[in-house]
Amino acid sequence: MLKTVFVPVHPAGWPFIAIFACVAVLLGWWAMLAGFVGLVLTVWCIYFFRDPPRTTPTRAGLVISPADGVVQSIKPAVPPEELDMGPEPRTRVAVFMNVFDVHVNRAPVAGTVSGAAYRPGKFLNASLDKASDFNERQSLKMTTDDGADIAFVQIAGLVARRILCQVKEGDRLDVGQRFGMIRFGSRVDVYLPDGTAPLVAVGQRAVAGETVLADLSSDEPARTGSKQ
Repeated sequence: MLKTVFVPVHPAGWPFIAIFACVAVLLGWWAMLAGFVGLVLTVWCIYFFRDPPRTTPTRAGLVISPADGVVQSIKPAVPPEELDMGPEPRTRVAVFMNVFDVHVNRAPVAGTVSGAAYRPGKFLNASLDKASDFNERQSLKMTTDDGADIAFVQIAGLVARRILCQVKEGDRLDVGQRFGMIRFGSRVDVYLPDGTAPLVAVGQRAVAGETVLADLSSDEPARTGSKQ
């Protein structure tokens, strides 16, 4: 029970938590009700920056979700041009994170970061399809030990104003390893290699570091889902 309540906090969250706490104290000095509201917001801030441990499947070939949230869309799309992955569309799985989801992002596969590029942009609602093209984004390309290239893109949302990426080109990542986060609502897109079918359905909830999005070694067709 204690492990469920007292979840580790990502280091990037502490400055924000400190600001929220200071504001709560000042509001409490001004009016008790305002101080209570500030306290609630401080607790929410701690909750937002939580960083729970995850159990990651490690079999070679599995592509794991890099983000918590809802699978917003699955459709063909061209990877970000700054990654130089060509003009051909790939299957893109978009995972949308709301302000109540864990926002720590994890590597979807094990491999080497073979491309990394940041592009400033707008702050449209991340649930919109055009957010992939116009919003602020951090694009990463990873090459697995088998030579497969997978792109994943951190996209800032309507509320988010800061993408945190802690890796650079040439870094080696294990599957499920933390590589960054997006503050206050956002989305992560995953571009699968040609011929790889997703094993999730639109509307399904994904858990970063745990949910299998695809299997590079499988010829299973794309899955569909229905609400029950």
